[in-house]
Amino acid sequence: MKQINPMKLVFLLIMPVMLSMPAHAKQGVYSDRIIIGGVMDLEGQSRGLGRGMEAGIQAAFKNKKIKGKRLVYVTLNDSYTPELTIKATQKMVDDQVFAMLGNVGTPTAKVSLPILADSRIPAVGFFTGAGLLRPGNGHVINYRASYVQEASAVISQSIKAGLQPKEICAYVQNDAYGMAGVAGIKQALKSVPRTRDIIVKLDEILTMKGDNPQRNGVGPVGVYQRNTLTSRDGYESLKVWEKSQNTQCKLVVTVGTYNAVGRFAGYSKYKGDDWIISAVSFTGANNLRNILSEFGVQDRVVMTQVVPDLNADLPILKEARRALGRDYSYVSLEGYIAGKMFLSILESIDGNITREKFVRASKGSQFELGGLKLDFKNDNQGSDLVSMTYYQNKSFSAMEPAAWNTLF
Repeated sequence: MKQINPMKLVFLLIMPVMLSMPAHAKQGVYSDRIIIGGVMDLEGQSRGLGRGMEAGIQAAFKNKKIKGKRLVYVTLNDSYTPELTIKATQKMVDDQVFAMLGNVGTPTAKVSLPILADSRIPAVGFFTGAGLLRPGNGHVINYRASYVQEASAVISQSIKAGLQPKEICAYVQNDAYGMAGVAGIKQALKSVPRTRDIIVKLDEILTMKGDNPQRNGVGPVGVYQRNTLTSRDGYESLKVWEKSQNTQCKLVVTVGTYNAVGRFAGYSKYKGDDWIISAVSFTGANNLRNILSEFGVQDRVVMTQVVPDLNADLPILKEARRALGRDYSYVSLEGYIAGKMFLSILESIDGNITREKFVRASKGSQFELGGLKLDFKNDNQGSDLVSMTYYQNKSFSAMEPAAWNTLF
């Protein structure tokens, strides 16, 4: 009896499955479902952010179908650690997800974007305002305003209230995320007179290479290492700046995780400094509130937000409040909006759903999500919204620009 070549036998066994599979199933689209992936911190020190984004996206997708296909959102944990991000992202690619949605973090996006670009997988609604996603490597579609816009809003309003440029300092994570914030501060100060010497210092900090370089003691910036919580070195760096410039850091712009920023605020209060602490939206209001309360910080903390006020009377917010219930927060609302944005792009596709059609459907388009308008006509970012909130009585509430005068 003639023996069959083993490789030929394998081919004969899988050929019927291959013939029955839709041609575009390798893009994560099947007859009854579309598989979307997300890689985020679900178990580490920033797990509140990952869980919030996951909850928002799942709520947006619940009971929704596009062209008769349900949306299946699959997440993997990376504990906000780039090495784990690479492995998780590669698994998503191997599993042939249609797109990646809602990933959390800048250092993690830095390593995942090239992998997704190589496989032509869209990166949608990532929870970061870093410049490396604007426009970004590959097919990147952003919902939120950038860190440059968030930092610019804080700095411009504080300077209008009478603050001097050398009284503006920063406490940031010593990686791509923190440096995105420093770049935002630099950009905001460019249009302010008498800031050349400060910008030179910021440039020196920004151009340092390597993993966790020695950025403390150089300029108006204190840094901490990612996934650590010690505030002392970064705090001392700001005290060195104050002494060298014969000034005070009246405003400290922070770009970090809620655990690190909350502890820094508590440490600076403990040391007797009455600094105004500002935080970007990535920090996460609910989680930061808990840390501030734990360390006895009662006020003088400002946070920028890139979603509408939680109590705003917009249809999409009413939907989100009903869908999320007790999980409703600034972070989960952003996840919900990102999910709704994803659905709107899918719904605008004619014919079969493919990644290429998805990307084309977003470019140059405008979408209206229950009273929230997104515009992709000029770039790959749908929203430029930046608003201020102020921490008092253990909660964040809307803050008007005039409130800066009272703070200073």
